[in-house]
Amino acid sequence: MQIVCDGLDLSEAVIKVSRAISVKTTNPILEGIKLVADNDCLIISATDGDLGIEKKIKAEVKVEGQTVVPGKFFAEFIKKLTKEKIELTLNEKNQLKIKYTDSVGSIQCYNPMEYPDFNKIDSNDFFAINQCDFKDLINKTIFSVAVDDSRPILKGCLLEINEKNINAVALDGYRLAYCSKELKHSTVKTNVIVPSRSLNEISRILEDNQEIINIYILKNSIMIDLKDTKIISKLLEGEFLNYKQIIPNNFETSVVINKTQFEDALDRASLLSKIGQNNLVKFDIKENNMEITSNSDIGNISENVNVSFKGKDLKIAFNARYFMEASRNLSNEFIKLNFNQPTNPCVITPVDNEEFKFLILPVRMIN
Repeated sequence: MQIVCDGLDLSEAVIKVSRAISVKTTNPILEGIKLVADNDCLIISATDGDLGIEKKIKAEVKVEGQTVVPGKFFAEFIKKLTKEKIELTLNEKNQLKIKYTDSVGSIQCYNPMEYPDFNKIDSNDFFAINQCDFKDLINKTIFSVAVDDSRPILKGCLLEINEKNINAVALDGYRLAYCSKELKHSTVKTNVIVPSRSLNEISRILEDNQEIINIYILKNSIMIDLKDTKIISKLLEGEFLNYKQIIPNNFETSVVINKTQFEDALDRASLLSKIGQNNLVKFDIKENNMEITSNSDIGNISENVNVSFKGKDLKIAFNARYFMEASRNLSNEFIKLNFNQPTNPCVITPVDNEEFKFLILPVRMIN
C-alpha cells in the first residue's frame, strides 16, 4: 500500500472514526483503525463490535492495499500534521511509514485479516430526514437515558418510525423525554432501540444543516449514510416500556413561564440545594407567581418568577438537575409546565405544539 493525501483531510477523518475505537477490550485489534487504499480514495474505519464509523477521503493511490494501525497513537500523531502532505507506505513487514516534508516515522501495524468486517447495511428499509432534525431529535432525548445496568433496555433510546414521522423516547425511571420530527420520506414502519453511546457519537458527527440523510434499518442494526461517512450501530433487543401509559393527558394546574427567567432562577436556587447534597427545590405556585426555594444548613434561597397561571394552587418539589438538563435542550422563549397532585409528574411542553414532552417525577415532601 502506498498513498499520498492531505494531512487535514486525514486528520479530520481519523478523529471522526476514532470515536468507535474500543476502550475496554481483551482484543487489541479493536483498538486499531483500519486503512484501505482503493481506486482514488483512502477508506478509514473503526469499530468496537457494536458501533462502527467509516470515512472516505480523496487520495493519490500509487499501490492499493490495507492495514490496521494502533488507533490512539495514529490519531494523536496525525493530528499534528494537518498542514502537510502525507505519504503512507506499507512494507512487507507490515510497518507503515509516514512521510511528511523531510521527516519520516513508522508504525508496526496489525494484521488486517483479523479485523472485523465493516458490514454495510444493504436494505430497502430506510427513512430520510433533515440532518439538523435528526441531531435535534437525539439531543432532546438522550440525556434521559438510564446509565445503570439494572434495566439494560433503558440504556437505549426508542425510535418509532412510520410513513410521516419519527418519535424518539428515553427514560430512566425518574424522567422521560419525548421528541417527534417530520420525515422527508420513509419506506419502513417499525420500532427500534438504539444504544445511547451510538446516538451520542452520531449526534457529534451530524451537522446543523438542512441536508437530507438516509438512515437504513435491518433487524439488528441501523446505518446512517452521510455520503462519505457511514455510521453503523447494533440495536438493543427487548421490549421497551409502554411510555404512553406514563404521560398524563389532563392537568389540574398549568403554568406558562419564560424559559430564560425560569432557568436563571432555578440555577441560582440549585446552588444551595447542591450544598445540601439533596438537589431539592420546591415550587410554590399561586396566582401569577412561582416561588422557587431551596435550603441547606448554611441558609436558604427564595426566587420569584412571574407566570401565566391556570388551575389550582400547588406546592411540589423536584430534583433541580432534571429540570436544568431539560431546559438546556430547549430553544423556546416560553414553555408550559403542567401539574396534577404533588405526587404526580410534571410534564413540560412548548406553548404552541407537541414536538417534545419532558416528564419529571416529583420528590415527596416531608411536612
